[in-house]
Amino acid sequence: MVPLLVVLVFMAEVAWGQGTGLHAPTTWQLIFLVAGAGALFWRRRFPRTSAVAAMVCGAAFPAAAPHLIIPDVATMVALYTVARHTDRRTATILATVAAVLLTASSAIWLPDHFGDIHVVVPINYVAAAVAVGSSIRNQRAMLHEQRQRAVEAEQSREAEARRQVREERIRIARDLHDVVAHHITLVNAQAGVAHHLMRTDPDRAYQALAGIQETSRTALDELRATVGLLRSDDEPESRQPTPAFEQLDELVETFRQSGFDVQVSGAGAARPLVAAAGLAAYRIVQEALTNAGKHGVERRADLELSYLGDVLEIVVTNAARAGHRGPGTGHGMIGMRERAESAGGRFSAGLRSGEVFEVRATLPLEPQTRTPITHS
Repeated sequence: MVPLLVVLVFMAEVAWGQGTGLHAPTTWQLIFLVAGAGALFWRRRFPRTSAVAAMVCGAAFPAAAPHLIIPDVATMVALYTVARHTDRRTATILATVAAVLLTASSAIWLPDHFGDIHVVVPINYVAAAVAVGSSIRNQRAMLHEQRQRAVEAEQSREAEARRQVREERIRIARDLHDVVAHHITLVNAQAGVAHHLMRTDPDRAYQALAGIQETSRTALDELRATVGLLRSDDEPESRQPTPAFEQLDELVETFRQSGFDVQVSGAGAARPLVAAAGLAAYRIVQEALTNAGKHGVERRADLELSYLGDVLEIVVTNAARAGHRGPGTGHGMIGMRERAESAGGRFSAGLRSGEVFEVRATLPLEPQTRTPITHS
């Protein structure tokens, strides 16, 4: 379609080029213009070769009588294609060669040679063709880059969403593990106490059964709240029924009610934990005491809270013996470590001196606010 249109434009230029009425092209003119237009059939597949062929035909065209100088449409189309589909360096080189070749050809066949104003015609249309092609290439490159950035941004948003979902699932899994392990351990201990005292001390057995009822109710409430996170679409602030470190006394009391002796000691002035560390501290103490009840050799544990500088050090110890281990999957230890590290703290656990199992976590505290000193 384009080569045919170029031939028609060429024919019109030749017919009106003399300014003295219509003129039919000569045989050589017809050969050159058809050859130049025919080179455009391969302009997309071989843009450089097509451009060279078109400009050679355009340079030879004025040699055919009657030495007519007209804008070479085939060369314009070929250079436009080169500028649009190749790099800037190639387009510049071919445009320079075309300008020199066509200008020289025009100067040779014009009556006044370089003194004729028409000698600059090839430079003008060569520059215009390359400028338009380069502009469209740059515009398409810009649109492609914008689309690529949009795709990358969408992929980044999807990756971030997947990461947040994965972190939320891990957090919920930790909460479920902590809730189930803690409360089921307490229920099991209280049931054992009730079974042991049912005949010898019915009153204490009744208290143990009441403790089972309270513990199971609390477990159901926490499970319901945690599972509700998977169903609710509300904002996170409105669906966070998680316990706080300030409720540690209540947690310790639940262990004591189940017949597990917990001795609490402390050092330093109590200070609030950073936001992420509060829940981590609560869950670490809960899991450490639960593990002490499951794996320890005595129904007793020591909890030490030390406020040292800008950190809270939590140490839970219980009597243990190498090789003695209760039922469990080991996920609790992993969860405690992940909670401490995610809050910016440190965690360690293991047998100490072969007879005491120690869980130690260090969590950051809120920076102290200094009262400014005023001078009267």
